[in-house]
Amino acid sequence: MDGIQELKFGVDTFGDVTVDRDGAQLTQAQVIRNVVEEGILADQVGIDAFGLGEHHRHEFAVSTPETVLAAIASRTERITLGSAVTVLSSDDPVRVWQRFSTLDAISSGRAEVILGRGSFIESFPLFGYSLSDYEELFEQKLDLWVRLLDEGPVHWDGSMRPAIDGLEVYPKSESGRIATWIGVGGSPQSVVRAARHGLPLTLAIIGGAPGRFLPFIGLFHQALDQLGKAPLPVAVHSPGFVAPTDELARERFVPYFMEQRAVIGAERGWPPPRPDEVRQEIEHGSLYVGSPETVARKIASTIRQLGIQRFDLKYSGPMPHEYAMEAIELYGTQVIPRVRELLADG
Repeated sequence: MDGIQELKFGVDTFGDVTVDRDGAQLTQAQVIRNVVEEGILADQVGIDAFGLGEHHRHEFAVSTPETVLAAIASRTERITLGSAVTVLSSDDPVRVWQRFSTLDAISSGRAEVILGRGSFIESFPLFGYSLSDYEELFEQKLDLWVRLLDEGPVHWDGSMRPAIDGLEVYPKSESGRIATWIGVGGSPQSVVRAARHGLPLTLAIIGGAPGRFLPFIGLFHQALDQLGKAPLPVAVHSPGFVAPTDELARERFVPYFMEQRAVIGAERGWPPPRPDEVRQEIEHGSLYVGSPETVARKIASTIRQLGIQRFDLKYSGPMPHEYAMEAIELYGTQVIPRVRELLADG
């Protein structure tokens, strides 16, 4: 029972540019204001964490998660506020740390960071980085980030940014450490990297059966043990949507999901999505779409199967803000309590 109570549940959004009920596209400014309202509601209905992804393209309004999270922090009381993810490779770790330590102050210690390389590459040319340095940028900057977490004088030298020789970085956090996770899409090397740096793992499972990620979780725990490090939690981030009934959830979610998937897929050389593929993902894969009972049962099954300590639902898409607000309310008031009941019953 104690383990069940310690489970955490979050919601994530990328600040998808949405439409109103008449199908008219909202401005990115209005989308950001709506995201603030969604974060406030998540706090009110008892969700543990609210995450914002960083993107630099027209489909998404949020390019600086910590700025929007600071607005949410000033109007909430208990919810953890974090990125999902921060693209550390194309940013300066010192500035990222300063922004999140400032958010931590505003929120009275509720800030967290999920660091990753990102699934999109627009930030690299935007900030003047070469994709040929993709791997080395993240490795070096993550190494610097880990040294910043100690909040003492920083000694670091690398080829991807100027060296730091004994300087301190401000503001310091009150707790002495900013909560940090590593976001991974399914690379064994990335899993081992998280273990090597002693940081908890967030798995982005956005397609296929969740069980196929069980070997990555085993690898993470094995690497921690071999490195002599203490056990660390594992979280899963997956897309989904909640509505009062299964039928309504699919009616609201699927058309927008397929439209967005087709646009991004065309850029990456994927074939157009088929309705049967989406149905397969909803019924057997990593789309958590349906009524509160349906979504709760699927989340509980994933938690049992993978033995994770946290589940974050990426609830949003281009659908109207009102639909997202209802999904957040149902997730907090019905899905999360039901998941705990199902797990307690075995």
